[in-house]
Amino acid sequence: MFNVVRLIDTADDTARDRLVEELRDAASNSGAERALVQPTLPGVRNGGDLLMHLRFRRAAEWASIAASFDAMLSGPAVGQVNGATYTGSAITASECRGSVYRTLLLRVQPDTDEATVARFEADLRLLPRYVTSICTWQLSRVESAVGTSPWTHVFEQEFTDVESLMGPYLMHPIHWAYVDRWFDPECPEVIVRDRVCHSFCDRRSESR
Repeated sequence: MFNVVRLIDTADDTARDRLVEELRDAASNSGAERALVQPTLPGVRNGGDLLMHLRFRRAAEWASIAASFDAMLSGPAVGQVNGATYTGSAITASECRGSVYRTLLLRVQPDTDEATVARFEADLRLLPRYVTSICTWQLSRVESAVGTSPWTHVFEQEFTDVESLMGPYLMHPIHWAYVDRWFDPECPEVIVRDRVCHSFCDRRSESR
C-alpha cells in the first residue's frame, strides 16, 4: 500500500474547520482505500492542528491527484506542513479496537551506518510486542518528505485510547530502556538529533 501523511498547522480554528471539510471532501473522492482527516488531540508535539492520512493501492493513484491537495495546503490559512509518503501495510498487534491513530515522523542522521539503522528499527519493532494497547502498527522508510526536516522514517500505531498512548506506551520500560537511547542527546547511541513530529487524532470517523 502507498501511504500519505500530512500534519498541517492552520491560522485559527475557523480556518481549521473549513480546511477539514475541504480535505475530507477531496479525500472521499480520491480513490483512497482508507482516508483519515481529523483535528489533532491535545498533547501533540510539532504535530499540527490537522492530521491527514491516506492509503492507496498504488503510488500512481496519489501522483494523479497530489497537485490538488498541494493547492489546498498552499493557501494563506495554512502555515507549516510536515509529511511524508511511504510504502507498507499495517500489522495487527492485537485484537483490540483502535480509537486513536498516532504517527511519528523522525530523521535518522545521514551519516548513520546501515547496521545501526537496522538495530534502531528492530528496537522500535519491539514496542508492539510489549504494549498491549497497540492494536496495529507500521514502521516505514520515507520515500518523499515535506516540511522542516528530510524525514527518514514514519512509525505509526492505532491505540485503544489516548490514555494508553500517553501513559502505558510512552512510560513503558521497553520504551525508556531500549528506544529512548536513540533519541537522547546524552546517550552515545543517539542517531535522531532533529526534532520529531509526534501527532495523533481520533480515528473513529476514518473512511475505508
